Amino acid sequence: MDLADIFLAIDLGASSGRVLAAELRGDQIQLHDVHRFENAPISIGRRLHWDLLQLWREIDKGLTLAAEQYPNRIASVGVDTWGVDFVLLDRNEDLVGPAFCYRDPRTRGKMERAFEKISRSEIFAETGIQFMEINTLYQLFSMREESSPLLDIAERFLMIPDFFHWLLTGKMVNEFTNASTTQMLQPGDAGWSTKILDRLDIPVKLFSEPVQPGTDLGPIRQSVRARTGLDERTRVVVPATHDTGAAVLAVPADGFKLARPTWCYISSGTWSLMGVELDHPVRDEKAQRYNFTNEGGAQGSVRLLKNIAGLWPFQQCRASWQRRGKPYDWTTLTTLAAEAKPLQHWLDLEHPMFVAPDDMLDAIFDYLQKSNQTIPESDGAVARAALESLALRYRVCLHALEDVLGYPLETIHVVGGGVKNHLLCQMTADACNRRVIAGPVEATALGNVISQLLGMKRFHSIEAVRAWMRQSSALEIYEPRDTRPWIAAAERLAQGQQRVQ
Repeated sequence: MDLADIFLAIDLGASSGRVLAAELRGDQIQLHDVHRFENAPISIGRRLHWDLLQLWREIDKGLTLAAEQYPNRIASVGVDTWGVDFVLLDRNEDLVGPAFCYRDPRTRGKMERAFEKISRSEIFAETGIQFMEINTLYQLFSMREESSPLLDIAERFLMIPDFFHWLLTGKMVNEFTNASTTQMLQPGDAGWSTKILDRLDIPVKLFSEPVQPGTDLGPIRQSVRARTGLDERTRVVVPATHDTGAAVLAVPADGFKLARPTWCYISSGTWSLMGVELDHPVRDEKAQRYNFTNEGGAQGSVRLLKNIAGLWPFQQCRASWQRRGKPYDWTTLTTLAAEAKPLQHWLDLEHPMFVAPDDMLDAIFDYLQKSNQTIPESDGAVARAALESLALRYRVCLHALEDVLGYPLETIHVVGGGVKNHLLCQMTADACNRRVIAGPVEATALGNVISQLLGMKRFHSIEAVRAWMRQSSALEIYEPRDTRPWIAAAERLAQGQQRVQ
């Protein structure tokens, strides 16, 4: 394969999207921005929807720009997104209803209703996936509970990246890593859980056998080529379409799919995903009690991990300040946090109050009042509390992870946008008392590209890719400093959580 080939990563997040061009130059994968655009759910009546048509318009624009910038050089394209959300198509391949956003409130209380038909332990034994109301399973079940006709009309179920791959190629597939987030898929190659689907009256016919990352779906549709100018040689190669699955592929660690890894990862962004990469699922009582999840990874690997609120509260604080006439940029906000007195306040970032409040600052002040804490005296103190509370969640998750595994972990690899927050990276090292290796920042896009490179036989194994990345990536190392204050802070958080229900 000519090293001048370009691989396009279409990376869609819950707040923005981009089309990036990856080029192999010497010993590095160089990423070039082609097109960036906003993505946000739209409130329509009492529902929260994704504007997929606008996203497709932006993708189309990005492909057109890429074809202009790299004529006759684009070898392949792949799409990754967040998990759990989906679309339904009817027998005419028309959309059945909207694409609901996972933050839509229609799933509230639906987990408990589902447990009346199939127990929590049965669901975990079937899937090994953690319990969250936003899971696809409860989204679909909520449609049954509301007597929605959509499931009766639908013929096919596609996750969000599957939908865009269909628009690109005309082929409908369910990709494995994203399908595993639904809480309806059994680990490995066992397929969809007919037991769960039958009990909750979700049609089995909607789902197809999942395909693995690296699957070549063939050429771009002729209509898309004509509109965008893409060459007929351009293939669509399915990446690890779940953004975390892609990001973990790009972790520059030693080894792949091990029985006993010595490192864990944090994919740090709006959400934080913290866990280990294993060669087997862990579905015992401890994993269920801690609410860990066994998501599917590339080449049959398992990502034993926990979803954590991540930088969402910190990001939403900035949005709240902007509405109050304080247009902080990220650097200023982090500087103010660094200057504030450490470990003065704590927040349970997993509390429902912080999931989707109208105003994050109001929610934080309300939480502090209910937990009998003082109100921070400065904006920097609020920002610091949000970051410190996230580092404390990492500490709690690390200890739970080690308890499930039965041995201590030595290193934490942090990848994703959170790598740029040096204050949070140092807090993580201090709170967890572990070495933190930070980088790469663009882990999701790199993982998307890595899947394509593997599918196109540019690399022969994931181990080879990671060895290559360790030599070529710019990584930062954070050693733990004074960890003692974090022990007391963790105890205050644990005790305080009991007081705020």
